Amino acid sequence: MLLKLAVIVLVLGLASAEDPYRFFDWNVTYGDIYPLGVRQQGILINGQFPGPEIYSVTNDNLIINVHNSLPEPFLISWNGVQQRRNSYQDGVYGTTCPIPPGQNFTYTLQMKDQIGSFYYFPSLAFHKAAGGFGAIKILSRPLIPVPFPEPAGDYSILIGDWYKTDHKVLKTVLDRGHKLPFPDGVLINGRGPSGTTFTFEQGKTYRLRISNVGLQNSLNFRIEGHTLKLVEVEGTHTLLTTYNSLDIHVGQSYSVLVTAEQAPRDYYIAVSTRFTSTVLTSTAIFHYSNSASQVSGPIPGAPTQTDWSINQARSIRTNLTASGPRPNPQGSYHYGLVNVSRTIRLESSAAQVSGKQRYAVNSVSFIPADTPLKLADDFKIDGVFKVGSISDNPTGQSMYLDTSVMGADFRAFVEIVFENKENITQSFHLDGYAFWVVGMDGGKWTPASRNEYNLRDAVSRSTTQVYPTSWTAIYIALDNVGMWNVRSEFWARQYLGQQFYLRVYSPVESPRDEYPIPRNALLCGRAAGRTTSP
Repeated sequence: MLLKLAVIVLVLGLASAEDPYRFFDWNVTYGDIYPLGVRQQGILINGQFPGPEIYSVTNDNLIINVHNSLPEPFLISWNGVQQRRNSYQDGVYGTTCPIPPGQNFTYTLQMKDQIGSFYYFPSLAFHKAAGGFGAIKILSRPLIPVPFPEPAGDYSILIGDWYKTDHKVLKTVLDRGHKLPFPDGVLINGRGPSGTTFTFEQGKTYRLRISNVGLQNSLNFRIEGHTLKLVEVEGTHTLLTTYNSLDIHVGQSYSVLVTAEQAPRDYYIAVSTRFTSTVLTSTAIFHYSNSASQVSGPIPGAPTQTDWSINQARSIRTNLTASGPRPNPQGSYHYGLVNVSRTIRLESSAAQVSGKQRYAVNSVSFIPADTPLKLADDFKIDGVFKVGSISDNPTGQSMYLDTSVMGADFRAFVEIVFENKENITQSFHLDGYAFWVVGMDGGKWTPASRNEYNLRDAVSRSTTQVYPTSWTAIYIALDNVGMWNVRSEFWARQYLGQQFYLRVYSPVESPRDEYPIPRNALLCGRAAGRTTSP
């Protein structure tokens, strides 16, 4: 009888179990910051620049109440968080109405089937040039094995290029149709050279989660006298490969292990721009707790060749035997054996339209609609956008402006090729998904390029680089219904049109595939006055 009662209690306990909730209350304000030694107007969250770190575990529910105390609309997006079945919470203007000044909105996010290192950022206007960004950690659940020993500490490091110029001035430059000048410096956790110190105990190993939250430049990260053991890239456990330095392209996140095994003194952490004629470098301090001396001597140099970066990118592979967010091995899904149902080629370009600088994908330079596309789709409001307003292939047309939306079928398995004819390194991100980076090379992509694809252990991530006059190919399983932003992470290019939306659609329109618009949704544009479902 007692055994039967115990079984009943256990079953009831499992049936009523729910993934944990974590609550955050954020106040977004302007405040004075001095990242490069001059006073600037920064965007603070709860008085912090960068903003507070989000700590979570796989499947946690995050309730984030954002109060907008700025004098203009504001939105936060969650780079790499997949928002399963829930694109309204993505926090970009194509999905979500901005939070009006003096009002609040509560985001409801679930870190569904995700682990890893990500970040959040402000997505409207040119707010990203003023701050408002912060780190996101998603830890594995306690019973899920991780393919390396638990580190002694876990640091988040946000790196990025930075302007001394006020973000509103930068926005005005872009609005008037001009290019931005070269940035003024590089920040490490919101500070300039030698402004940040990380403390390590000798003989212990630490995890560093590094995200490039900057506006345009690829950055090289290195630590004087120490190696970096790569363990995770944007939610994927990688083969444990050791590097002297890492190229981290704008929008990307990496996790490395570093062991404090050198003589007890202080060492440079160095971050510098890549592929630029003028090299900007910033430093932080790698401080041993028993340090006998401060940093001295030259700052360690970075690689200079593009080929070095390409070879490093190709060397980053998925650990097929490691568990991801679930106990089954990451290699149990054999993406290389799935038939591709559609190939999409995306060519980036820059041109003048009506005398103003614009950027495009497949000749279409994106302009926002008067209503978030997700709301227009959900409420079936005609005339806001047209599915198919961007081609699957480069058209060779002159650049033009449109609200570009590409349609795609739910559960399709597609190949996307990013084609870069320009002499700059670019970086592209897809919200709502992780994709397999199956190939990259110089020159023009052709169907024969598939012969060099990695169809076994390509890394799965949400942001990929495209090298100068080169291509990068990815595979995606479109298993997440919604309206998803595809964008350049070169922020001026994104702002001036180098983005579009991928509408992944299921004709069933079932809540099993996609959640309804939340009850607390802000409704704006032509969706104003509509009602949401309970």
